[in-house]
Amino acid sequence: MTGSLSVFAAGSSSAPSCVTDSTSLCAKVYSIVHSSWLATNAEALIATPARLVVIVVIAVVARLLVNRAIRRLTHSTASRAVPTVLRPLRARVASGQRDGEQLTARRTQRAEAIGSVLRSFSSFVILGIAVVLVLGELGINLAPIVASAGVVGVALGFGAQNLVKDFVAGIGIILEDQYGVGDVVDLGEVSGTVETVGLRITRLRDAHGVVWYARNGEILRVGNKSQGFAQVVIDMPVAYDTDLERCRTVMQQAADAMYADGEWDGVLLAPPESLGVEEVTAQGVVMRLQVRTTSAEQWRAGRELRMRLTERFVAEGIRTPPPALAATGAGTR
Repeated sequence: MTGSLSVFAAGSSSAPSCVTDSTSLCAKVYSIVHSSWLATNAEALIATPARLVVIVVIAVVARLLVNRAIRRLTHSTASRAVPTVLRPLRARVASGQRDGEQLTARRTQRAEAIGSVLRSFSSFVILGIAVVLVLGELGINLAPIVASAGVVGVALGFGAQNLVKDFVAGIGIILEDQYGVGDVVDLGEVSGTVETVGLRITRLRDAHGVVWYARNGEILRVGNKSQGFAQVVIDMPVAYDTDLERCRTVMQQAADAMYADGEWDGVLLAPPESLGVEEVTAQGVVMRLQVRTTSAEQWRAGRELRMRLTERFVAEGIRTPPPALAATGAGTR
C-alpha cells in the first residue's frame, strides 16, 4: 500500500508535457499549484466553466439592456408631447373630431403591444444564441439537435399554423391601427365596442352586452364606425300629397335649430343638409337629411334629431304614410 501511494505521489508531481508551452493555461496552472492532474485538466475544470459563466452573464445583461431600451422607447412613444407642427391637429381633435384621451389610450396600447412583441423576439434571439454557444462549449454535436428541431418546427408549423396566422394578423392590426379600444366596429358576423385588442384575439361587446371573441386571423374585413367622424343619415317617410319643398324646409329648420343649440356644440361638426327626396315607394315618399357628428356621439345625435323631426312634423301637420313604409323606410347609418 505504501508503495502504491509513493508511485501516485511521484506521478502527480511529475510535470505534464503541456508545460513546454509557457503561454498555455496548463503551464500557468502548473506553475501555481504544481499539480499535474489539475494542470492537465485545466481546460475542462477552469476554462470551459469560465467561458460558460461569461456567456450566461453576457446573455442576461444583453437581455436586460435590450428590454430596458425597448421599454424606454415604448414609454416615450406612448407619453411623448405633441410636436409643435401637430398642435393645430390636436386642437381640431379637442374640438370634436376625435377625443384626445382616446387617442392617447390607443397610442399607449399600441406601444405596449409592440413593445411586448419586441421584448419576446429579442429574448428568444439572445437566449437562443446563448444556448447554442453553451452547447458548443460543452462539446455537444449540434447537427442532430438542429435536425430534430427542424423536424419538430415543421410539425408545429403545420399544427399551429392558425395560431401563427392569428399572431401575424394581430401584429398587422396593431401596427396599422385598424381599430382600438373604444371603437365601434363591424366584423361581419358581429359588431360592437372593442374592449381588448390582443395579438391573438379581439374582444368586443355588442349592443346587448354579449362579449364576443374574434380570432385576428379570421377577420377578413373591418368596418370602423369610430374613426375621424360619423355621418348620421335620417330618412323620414311622408305621404304622397305632402308639399315636398315645404317638408324639406321644415326638416332643414329643425336640424338647424339643433345645430345652433349650445348643448350640441362639438358634437355636430358641420351644418345639417336636407337633401330632399331620396326614394319614392308604393306607399309614399322618403325624405333624407344628413349631418356630420363625432364618432362617439353619432347614435345619441341621431336619436335626438329623429325625435325633433317627428315632433316638428306633428306640429306642422305633415302626414306620414301607412305603417308598412314607416316600419321599413326610416333608418340611421
